[in-house]
Amino acid sequence: MSTESALPELTDGFHVFVDALKLNGVDTIYGLVGIPITDLARIAQKSGIRFIGFRHETSAGNAAAAAGFLTRRPGVCLTVSAPGFLNGLVALANATTNCLPMIQISGSSERHLVDMQRGDYEELDQLAAARPFVKAAYRIARVEDIGLGVARAIRTAISGRPGGVYLDIPGAVLAQAVEAQTAASTIWRVVDPDPAQLPAPEAVDRALELLAQATRPLIVLGKGAAYAQADNAIGKFVEATGIPYLPMSMAKGLLPDTHPQSVASARSLALSRADVVMLVGARLNWLLGHGASPPWSADATFIQIDVAASEFDSNRPIAAPLAGDVGSVMSALLDRIDAHPIGAPTAWTGELAERRAHNDAAMRARLAEDPHPMRFHNALRAVRDVLQQHPEVYLVNEGANALDIARNVIDMQRPRHRLDSGTWGVMGIGMGYAAAAAVETGQPVVAIEGDSAFGFSGMEFETICRYRLPITVVILNNGGVYRGDEISGADPAPTVLSRHARHELIAEAFGGRGYHVTTAAELQSALTEALASKGPAILDCELDPSAGVESGHLTSLNPKSATMPTG
Repeated sequence: MSTESALPELTDGFHVFVDALKLNGVDTIYGLVGIPITDLARIAQKSGIRFIGFRHETSAGNAAAAAGFLTRRPGVCLTVSAPGFLNGLVALANATTNCLPMIQISGSSERHLVDMQRGDYEELDQLAAARPFVKAAYRIARVEDIGLGVARAIRTAISGRPGGVYLDIPGAVLAQAVEAQTAASTIWRVVDPDPAQLPAPEAVDRALELLAQATRPLIVLGKGAAYAQADNAIGKFVEATGIPYLPMSMAKGLLPDTHPQSVASARSLALSRADVVMLVGARLNWLLGHGASPPWSADATFIQIDVAASEFDSNRPIAAPLAGDVGSVMSALLDRIDAHPIGAPTAWTGELAERRAHNDAAMRARLAEDPHPMRFHNALRAVRDVLQQHPEVYLVNEGANALDIARNVIDMQRPRHRLDSGTWGVMGIGMGYAAAAAVETGQPVVAIEGDSAFGFSGMEFETICRYRLPITVVILNNGGVYRGDEISGADPAPTVLSRHARHELIAEAFGGRGYHVTTAAELQSALTEALASKGPAILDCELDPSAGVESGHLTSLNPKSATMPTG
């Protein structure tokens, strides 16, 4: 008597991909569905992975990048092919520039059709398009390689200097059938994807000797210092040495901004006078004047902590390079600090304290003004007064004046609670970053937006309402890009937007709370109420259209045209 052998259990690329992600701890995917990845999102959701669906791929990518910054695990963005891929690529490139770990997974067309340019649906060589803008790009060509592709993407995104990774998955590979037992053997959990990198002992001593000899030392804390989550070691070193420190924007809160060693309000003096500068997770890029004089002293000596040794000497000679991850380097410095007694000379700290007191007094006087219509300072004073009572709130900030002034007015009390436009200064990060902060932390979020900046991702407020995220968007509405009072011809001037826009009606349209405020007192009351609601809200803050300056603090980077003679 013959017997039929049991048929092997089959699975497909969709399920293998989801299994590989879950095995590596991915619990949230940000994205936008469509051909050929809709079923991938459905299966991920059914497996227990949370899928946050956006209205535009760039916002989904921005959310994934922010998730990477907050968690030190690669945020995952899922997009469709070609146009959707390109939309996501904007955020992926921004993540790479800002050193945030992110993986973009995009469906793609068939290789044999794309390579011969036969006109397939959404035909595009996505792998080639991505490569110039990311840390690495991989294509999965066989279902058996899905596990390998996921593992490569995770390790590459998070190890060393973090960044964006592109993972290309053709639709046919997702649909490909494979024996379940075989598939299970092809996926694995990545072990220690971000191994510690310790500095050389002689490099540690070299750096400490320079600091010990300094008469005007300065520590600069960058976004990399915040990302490292080495808060205790950084705080201990700063306080043990007594050296003044300057936090870059997304490093605010590593130590409270009210800390007596912070020289954020004496920034110009600190940069121009410091003789030995230790950069902790900060780069001498345009945000720090490329290390040039000005703003730095021509004879300043630099110590730099960076996980990527290739960053050293990028703009100025680095006298004491410390190659390693921030946490390991700071621990090594603390271990050797007793052998190199370090202190900040009182003449230097006194000089900085005097300038800080002078500038703080000037800021207090500016914030005490209460013009009507509102301008940026009194509007942001109202926001500051509310947020001081809510240190748990995550702050997202973008715009020109809205960004520059909020950064100076609103102090941060906790690390990684401020997310903003970062190294590229890119607009449109607001709603994606805010959504990720709410999803990843479960805490309330306040997004302070210029009216122009909000326009880049404003439709994502529907996403915020759909998932009932505790996000309050404060729109500083001066009716324009920079300002809304420029006069032109028959058409509005290039910088002018709709002066009397009522952004709060967007919130009402999607089920959130909407507030229109015209005074600082109304703003403070509305923000207090919105936070207490623990739901989505928009505050449209009507500002004087003449409020603001062109390009914020970057006017010098916006060349002016000369007036040409006529005739």
